[in-house]
Amino acid sequence: MNMLIIISTSDGETIYNAMRLANVGVKKGDHISVFMLGKGVLFSQVGTEEFDVMEQVNQFEGDFYV
Repeated sequence: MNMLIIISTSDGETIYNAMRLANVGVKKGDHISVFMLGKGVLFSQVGTEEFDVMEQVNQFEGDFYV
């Protein structure tokens, strides 16, 4: 399956969960692309100890556009 996930928020929990979904898709063999739009480009600044955004981003092996 091909899927595009568009992230347009700077909410750390939302980005974390979207990237978790993207990682699950990649592990299942789907072609996943993630596009950061608007405030989503701040993804590297919004993680917390509970919602480690950069851990999920670094695990992602699909197409990633900022």
